[in-house]
This record gives sequence, structure tokens and C-alpha cells, in this order.
Amino acid sequence: MPLNRKYPIKELLAACRRYIEGESKRKVTFEYVMLDGINDSPAQARALVKLLKGIPSKVNLIPFNPFPGSDYRVSTTQAINGFRDILVKAGLITITRRTRGEDIDAACGQLAGKVVDRSKRKLKHLKEAPVTWVV
Repeated sequence: MPLNRKYPIKELLAACRRYIEGESKRKVTFEYVMLDGINDSPAQARALVKLLKGIPSKVNLIPFNPFPGSDYRVSTTQAINGFRDILVKAGLITITRRTRGEDIDAACGQLAGKVVDRSKRKLKHLKEAPVTWVV
């Protein structure tokens, strides 16, 4: 993910390990968006188990909420359940979130796409974009 350039996963996991150090009751919650054919295979579930080894964790599996213009699709129920079963068998507390609001494009993250971005970051990108004139 592009965010990993700013916050590398290795550094994030090291911070998680420091957070739980000496605190037997602490757990770290990870949010995992399930994308069909992108990150929902059994091999990726096993890789996640390996990545979280030694970190008392809870994993929330979030079925992707498709929206107009997105190239991603929600994972099948079978893929999500298989992924969850691998995590649970490895000892990770795992919850599959129920989706709500997707029928009106109001599910998690969808409303943000309907907001006009007036931040300076957006303006910077607009200034840098090449201009094409059509006559």
C-alpha cells in the first residue's frame, strides 16, 4: 500500500510489540479489508498469521464495500470464512464485520468519496497536473 512508504509495516509491528511489552492484558486490533483476488487467499492468511506471531492480536475482517468507479470487489463469503478459519486455528481472535449501508453507498469509507476535498494537498496536486487544451 502507498501508506507503507511513510509507515513501513516492519516499523508498525515493532511499535505494536513495544506497546504490549510487559502488559499481559494488552492486545492490538488490526483491521483487514478483504478484497476479492487481491488479499483473500489461504496463503495470505498464513502470511498474516506469521506476521502477527508474538503479538496478542484481534483481527477484524472487513468485507470491502464496492462503490461506483472502484476496480475492487468484495471477497466471497467462502473466501472470507476460509481466511478467518486459518486465523482462528492459529489462535488469533478474529471477527468478520457485518456490512451495513452499502445499498445506499453509506458503508465504511464510502461517504468520504462524496465529499469535495478542499485541502491544500489536493490543490498542490492540481497545480502539478499537466494542462491539456482542447480547441
